[in-house]
Amino acid sequence: MELKELNRLGRELKETLNLKTSPVAVKLVADEKDIPEGMEKIGESTRHCQMVDNVRRTGSAFYTTYDDHQCKGGAAVMGMHEMGEKLKSGEFYFHLNHFGNLEAARETMERVPHVEPFSVKNILYAPLEETNFMPDIIVIVTTPRHVMELSQALLYTSGGRIVSSFAGKQSLCGDGVALPYTTGEVGVTVGCSGSRKYTQIQDEEMIISIPVERLPELVKAADKMFGQPC
Repeated sequence: MELKELNRLGRELKETLNLKTSPVAVKLVADEKDIPEGMEKIGESTRHCQMVDNVRRTGSAFYTTYDDHQCKGGAAVMGMHEMGEKLKSGEFYFHLNHFGNLEAARETMERVPHVEPFSVKNILYAPLEETNFMPDIIVIVTTPRHVMELSQALLYTSGGRIVSSFAGKQSLCGDGVALPYTTGEVGVTVGCSGSRKYTQIQDEEMIISIPVERLPELVKAADKMFGQPC
C-alpha cells in the first residue's frame, strides 16, 4: 500500500463515518533510520495517551524516544523498556486502592499485553489522512456507535467476532497498541484512569485499534454499509 492510498483511506474513513477527530497512525520503530526525513521530535515530555489524543484533535505529527514518555509504564508495554517492578508486581495499583489484594493486582499486570522490552527505539505518531510513514496500528478514539460500525465493517467480508480484552489498566498503550501489534487482532478498550485523567477523551468515547493491514477491507466495507443512503 502506497502512502497516498493510505492517506486517501484515512480521509474516506473519517468522512464515511463522520468521525469527529482523526484516526491516529502509530508506528513502533527499532532503528532511527526508519524515521521519515524531516519529521520532528516531540517538543515535550508527555504520556502516550496524551500524544494520541493531541494528534487526533490537532493533527500534529512527531516521533518520540523513551525519554519523551512521561508514563514509563506505557512506554514499557510498547517495547521501549522493561516495566518497573512496582508496576509489574501490581504494587502501584494496589496502593491506589484499585485492587482488594496484591495478588489480584499482580495477576492483572501479568496479563497486560506487551511488546518485547528494548525492541522499540522510537514511536511515530500522525493523523492517518496525513501520515508520511506506514503505520503498524491505527488508533481511533470515538463513540461506542462508531466502534460498533467499525466492528461491523471489519466483519463484513469474512465474518467472525471482535474479541476485546481489557482491564481498565494500560489502556491506550497495552490494549490500544501492544495487543494489536503482537497479535494482529483488532483491539477494543474502554480507557483507563490515567488516559481519562490526562487527556480530553470524553466519558462517552472509547477506543478501537486496527492493524494497518485491515484498513483497506475496513474502508471498503464501511463505504458499502454506511456511505450510501439506505
